[in-house]
Amino acid sequence: MAIVENKQAVVIVGGGPVGLVLALSMQQQGLPFKVLEAHKQGANYQDKRALALSYGSKMILESLGVWQQLAPQVTMIKTIHVSQRGSLGRTKLQAAEYDLPALGYVVSYGAMIQALDSAFDADHILYEASATAIYQDNQVARVDYCIAGKDAFFETPLLVIAEGGRGLNNMPSLKRDMKAYGHDALVSKVRCEASHHHIAYERFTPSGPMALLPNGEHDFSLVWTGEKALIDRLLSLDDATFLAELHGAFGNRVGRFLSVQKRLSFPLIKSQLSDNTTPHMVVIGNSAQTMHPVAGQGFNVGLRDATTLMRQLSVSPQVDWGSPAMLEIYAKMRARDTKGGLLFTDFLVSTFNNDLIGISGLRSFGLGLLDVLPSAKQWLVSKMSYGK
Repeated sequence: MAIVENKQAVVIVGGGPVGLVLALSMQQQGLPFKVLEAHKQGANYQDKRALALSYGSKMILESLGVWQQLAPQVTMIKTIHVSQRGSLGRTKLQAAEYDLPALGYVVSYGAMIQALDSAFDADHILYEASATAIYQDNQVARVDYCIAGKDAFFETPLLVIAEGGRGLNNMPSLKRDMKAYGHDALVSKVRCEASHHHIAYERFTPSGPMALLPNGEHDFSLVWTGEKALIDRLLSLDDATFLAELHGAFGNRVGRFLSVQKRLSFPLIKSQLSDNTTPHMVVIGNSAQTMHPVAGQGFNVGLRDATTLMRQLSVSPQVDWGSPAMLEIYAKMRARDTKGGLLFTDFLVSTFNNDLIGISGLRSFGLGLLDVLPSAKQWLVSKMSYGK
């Protein structure tokens, strides 16, 4: 096995958007780091999965100088329309009312990775480098990895896990609080006969929340949640039957659904690390907390993890990197935002999936009331945009 010469470098396991935002921030500050990415460079550039970015996340990317490259591939969300199937109550949030150019943005995962990759010095990222084991003690963390068929390892004062939930079985001392929603999410891209007019729709139905996010000139990214049996059935339908069922569940606000791309699904869980202060190791992004996709909080919380950790690294002497004191400060700085995002999404799911007699009418009344309460809408926009 070989060992890295610079033992002061922070090692980031995972070259997804959250890990790369942290790494690019460190590169621009001249701080030492290495990224271990299991895939080959460019392997994810054609990944069409939609990422929903908050206005605050757009500001982060602007500060890193990558937004200009990303902007031509981004679709703006200027209005968010929230409704409940079978009721008249609804709420509309509009960017112009809050002096914002947009409430959010939609971009493909592949475009995001490509924009971030292009900003790096080549020697900072090791591609096709798969972490195989992790160890740590009170002095240092160590990650074993395999690259080009050879085993190697790094020792580091701070090991950052940013793998989006992969590879957690090899990590010592990490316990998670988990809640299975008993639902899956179906994701795809659909085309409608009406223009999206930069409106994102959040629709609560008896089977679960569904969202349509404007993505491209004429298309929407779809997230449809429900019990696994429902989602499995929807996956098995031919396109015409699926689009008819989608219209029946969503309604006529965007007209008929004309086409659908490949449909995928994944189980929905809420999870959070019980403790994120293991010496010389920290977990960020979806590896640290996983949220229900309702309201699009998870990815944006992860980017705020990265920027907060970067700020803590920049103000801490290198001799203190990874120390219990430093990681305790980081954990306290992130606690409110993370807990708030988990509680917010969990509250929405629990409230709008409850079919007790009388609850539907209360939800309808609540949505209508929210629409005429400026202070409540301001809080909601601030929460979605900045996490506070």
